Amino acid sequence: MPPDTATKTATLHRMVMPDHMCPYGLKSKDLLERQGYQIDDRHLTTREEVDAFKAEHGVATTPQTFIDGVRVGGFDDLNKHFGKSVKAKDSLTYKPVIALFSVAALMAVAVTWLMLGTPFTGRTIEWFISISMVLLGLQKLQDVERFATMFLNYDLLAQKWVRYGYVYPFVETGAGLLMMAGVLTWLSAPAALFVAGIGAVSVFKAVYIDKRELKCACVGGDSKVPLGFVSLTENLMMIGMALWMLSKL
Repeated sequence: MPPDTATKTATLHRMVMPDHMCPYGLKSKDLLERQGYQIDDRHLTTREEVDAFKAEHGVATTPQTFIDGVRVGGFDDLNKHFGKSVKAKDSLTYKPVIALFSVAALMAVAVTWLMLGTPFTGRTIEWFISISMVLLGLQKLQDVERFATMFLNYDLLAQKWVRYGYVYPFVETGAGLLMMAGVLTWLSAPAALFVAGIGAVSVFKAVYIDKRELKCACVGGDSKVPLGFVSLTENLMMIGMALWMLSKL
């Protein structure tokens, strides 16, 4: 039978060492396979092989893909070659908060169903906000130092008292947990009202008065979420929850 001239082939050079397998090499291989390529998968198994390959081809990194004998480049270059968008490392995105609030909403529905036998009641909203507070606090607690540093860019109280940035994640998480359980409202509600009130004023001033373009520390110190409407909404939700809980005392 005549050879299949439509077969697409590519050569991929990637690191596969005993102590390290390059993740971008695996991603390049997967991308090529999804594009219908047969791959000549060539492993660089030692540091010496990697250095020799880089020197031979005049490249600084691996993996490297060759299609029809022409070097395409690394994983990002391969994406561009196939017309796929490549997200800049420092580009802003709302994806983290969308994911967090979506999970919080689903958890609130699950808790409502478990506790009350129905997927939605007025308590669902309370659980949604309190669960969101806990999840947001957890993001900050992963690296309190980085959060506190980013927080200093816009929070008015933290700029006056630097240690406040280190206290905030514990207050938010603790208040959320107490509100979830519906206990010690006399403590959790004023605490949430205090931090959220300061937060709302700080965000409003930074974004809408000073017109500053900043990243929000709401989902941790490595956040790429822009400071703005979402950040303000987070604080307003906490304020609303605190006032509602206080009204029930």
